[in-house]
Amino acid sequence: MTPKYTLTVGLEIHVELKTSTKMFCNCKNDPEEKTPNRNICPVCMAHPGTLPVINKQAVENVIMVGLALDSKIADFTEFDRKNYFYPDIPKGYQISQYKYPIVSGGSLAGVAITRVHLEEDTATSKHDRGEYSLIDFNRAGVPLMELVTEPVIHDTESIVRFGKELQLLLRYLGVSDADMEKGQMRVEVNVSISPDPTKPSKTYVELKNINSFQSAKRAAEYEIERMTELWDAGRQDEIVKETRGWDETKQKTFSQRRKEDSHDYRYFPDPDLPKLKLSEVFDLAALRSELPELPEAKRARYAKEFGIKVEDIEIYVGNLVLSKFFEAVAALLQNNQEKIKIASNYITSDLVGYLKNTPNARIPTPQGFAKLIEMGSQGLVSSRGVKDILGEMVISDDTPMNIAKKKGLLQISNEDDLRGLVQRIVLGNEKVVAEYKAGKESAMQFFVGQVMRETKGAANPAVTQKLIRDILAK
Repeated sequence: MTPKYTLTVGLEIHVELKTSTKMFCNCKNDPEEKTPNRNICPVCMAHPGTLPVINKQAVENVIMVGLALDSKIADFTEFDRKNYFYPDIPKGYQISQYKYPIVSGGSLAGVAITRVHLEEDTATSKHDRGEYSLIDFNRAGVPLMELVTEPVIHDTESIVRFGKELQLLLRYLGVSDADMEKGQMRVEVNVSISPDPTKPSKTYVELKNINSFQSAKRAAEYEIERMTELWDAGRQDEIVKETRGWDETKQKTFSQRRKEDSHDYRYFPDPDLPKLKLSEVFDLAALRSELPELPEAKRARYAKEFGIKVEDIEIYVGNLVLSKFFEAVAALLQNNQEKIKIASNYITSDLVGYLKNTPNARIPTPQGFAKLIEMGSQGLVSSRGVKDILGEMVISDDTPMNIAKKKGLLQISNEDDLRGLVQRIVLGNEKVVAEYKAGKESAMQFFVGQVMRETKGAANPAVTQKLIRDILAK
């Protein structure tokens, strides 16, 4: 069913950058600091007579993001004063960028990027004190990257997809941990709907107070429903350009304030900071050569080189530690795709499960794990045995062979060792033999089960079946 109204979404995403010091002073940039107002100084507290100094690493981090997005890196850039009064802005203005952002254009996950610029973060307001609020300035002045997308998103699932892909990219580049629970990555969603798909509405609402990608999706969906009801009732004039908060508990948005236009902030170049000609400070070609393998390139390489499932690839793309382990194992398996696929299945299901649910579990050595996969491929242990041995390897330094011997998990694969037992079981069950010869294939499972019971699961199933069929054929 075609929706009556066309959704248009643009995203504004703020990311705290990983640097040793703040954006314009030497105070420590420490998101883990618990003591209020410890990492502060006269500069980030806006004492009279203080002067800011640009953090070069923060600028380089934004350039790296721009290069990864295949964006245009500005040759000329400058910082501006964004004027507004709020208790968490000690200067009465925020140092940001307006006309000349560091990064323009580019795309990610099929979404076009408008710009990426650099600014300073605000302080943290504490509103849980009843009649008054407190301000912690530890965060004030932390380097903050703002990425703005074009309004080209038309479904809420793409909000989640884009957010997760950007988070991955930032972590691959090492420019931010982008932990939403710690406030290191904050998503604002601009939403509008229109009855005419060729004319998006210019009246949009900006959704704030969002602490997860799924919350961003739900907030947008609630807002779509609210706007749709107003349009259906002929009350579309009540949809105004405003900032709305998201109440996670009530799962609904609420009005905060009317949306400002850029002229309301009275932007002007900061007179205390120099203009920047980036080509004189940074070697863009050298920085581009330092880019790591990015998520999309890794997906393509894993599919081509290893032929593993898409679901497995996504696990590795999202977990750098696990992907490094997998690649080491693949190399030890000499890039044998069949063995690598088997190894990947055990890693993404059993190993991940053990790491999640077993106390003190750790990733085994690639050498030990590769040996375990070889043991399974050679029929030395069953698939069940591989799982059980792996369960010991995550809490022990013992080798898979030693664990198999101690736990009696080595399979009996020599036909001579099994032939006598198989023959005794087959010849001792004449009725089941007759059923098998009459076409009852399930009789085979009876014989295999009997052999497994006698050997306590140690018999190789494939070898066992071969011997049973040979005896029954006589």
